[in-house]
Amino acid sequence: MVCRKFRVIKPEIRVLGVDDGTFTSHSKGLVLVVGVVFRGGYWLDGVMHTKIKIDGFDATTKIASMVLNSPHYKQLRVIMLNGITFAGFNVVDAKKLNAKTKLPVLAVTRDKPNFKEIREALRHLPKSRERWKAIRNTGEIIQVDTRNKRETVYMQYSGICEEDAKKILRLTSTRSNVPEALRVAHLIASGLSAT
Repeated sequence: MVCRKFRVIKPEIRVLGVDDGTFTSHSKGLVLVVGVVFRGGYWLDGVMHTKIKIDGFDATTKIASMVLNSPHYKQLRVIMLNGITFAGFNVVDAKKLNAKTKLPVLAVTRDKPNFKEIREALRHLPKSRERWKAIRNTGEIIQVDTRNKRETVYMQYSGICEEDAKKILRLTSTRSNVPEALRVAHLIASGLSAT
């Protein structure tokens, strides 16, 4: 894996947090995905969105397009995903997302993924091998202590060195154990999906 090393990680590093909204059987096959641009863990700079198919295979392409077509693209330094599965099992291939956007990708979760259960669930979907490969492309799971050192989160990454990824995760986690960009993306996506 190519490891991008940051010379300096500024406190106001611009990160993009990406999360999906909730969906039901009435969602007509599409789910809202929201991207939130933050400077560090303190200032909200922008919001972007796209839609992806439930259990589809378009999350990587749609998120890359959302990022590349955003007026914030040139200022972004890192993409953070709330896990790597969106809209059910529409898997984001972090390695491909990194290649398409030229931005490092961090996938962050509060709970450690159970790969055995995930692989079993994938067997019931089309393109299960491709989905599993995308999951494995994101790399190993790293446990990270948050800033307050009382809680941990789990992270996978692509296009960035592990130590830099940990520093950025901690720097941007100012109000909870997950980065603010992800916390706010989740709030917005959930709120808009409920309407």
